[in-house]
Amino acid sequence: MARDPRTGDLGVASQSKFLAVGSVVPHAAAELGAIATQALSNVSYGSKGLELLRGGASATETVATLLAADVLPERRQAAIVDNEGTVAIHTGSGCTGWAGGRVEDNFGCIGNMLTGEEVVHAMAASMQASAGEPVLSRRLVAALLAGADAGGDRRGQQSAVVLVTRLGGGYGGYTDRMVDLRVDDHEAPIVELSRLLDLRDLYFERSDPAALLTLTGSLLKEVAAALTVCGYRPSGGSPPEVWRSLESWAGRENVEERTTNAGMIDPVVLALLRAKAEPGAQ
Repeated sequence: MARDPRTGDLGVASQSKFLAVGSVVPHAAAELGAIATQALSNVSYGSKGLELLRGGASATETVATLLAADVLPERRQAAIVDNEGTVAIHTGSGCTGWAGGRVEDNFGCIGNMLTGEEVVHAMAASMQASAGEPVLSRRLVAALLAGADAGGDRRGQQSAVVLVTRLGGGYGGYTDRMVDLRVDDHEAPIVELSRLLDLRDLYFERSDPAALLTLTGSLLKEVAAALTVCGYRPSGGSPPEVWRSLESWAGRENVEERTTNAGMIDPVVLALLRAKAEPGAQ
């Protein structure tokens, strides 16, 4: 679990030899904190922990409060990063080994039933090496891959999840769940999670205004011709008419988040349109 000090994004990523780990381990709220609860997981740590953070408790105070109210603290493993980047972790004495974690500035790594402590050290090293990279979800998934390469869960792999929150970062700006991807049952769940991240970026990442291309001249004609091949022939050749057809096509292809500036086209959308207009692509 981690906080990006530049953006304030908060997130959790996890992998386990367990069905649908994403339904159990990760919990996060924008500008509040991110929580992982595992081993003999007490899932209520998620909602209760976020409520404690919302009330002003620190990560350390929150972990202590959750454990004090639990009848089986020795079987729990939990970690929290709060909105200040403070990290607190707990590994109970009854967790199956190897079990433990690392606390660093703005992130923490924990695990149980691991091949050894080298797994959490590999995850931490990956997070430290990627500190200058701009996308928290990518950093978190890369850390999972590093942990798996170092031995990972000694039972193997089954499911994986990445959850990242940002205020207004969700689809259409209506929620804070900027990235919420799960692989519930797969032979290579972290690799599959990486593939889903690629798709998420294609469909839902918002355009860079500086990269947008104006629909005019030869580009306007190319886009109109490609839309026609795709079954969205503009009613005329003017920029507004081509734009309306582009909007309709973008809705079908789920790239409407990248099609919000009238009269402009995102290079990513243009590349997708060109690919869809290739012979045999339809």
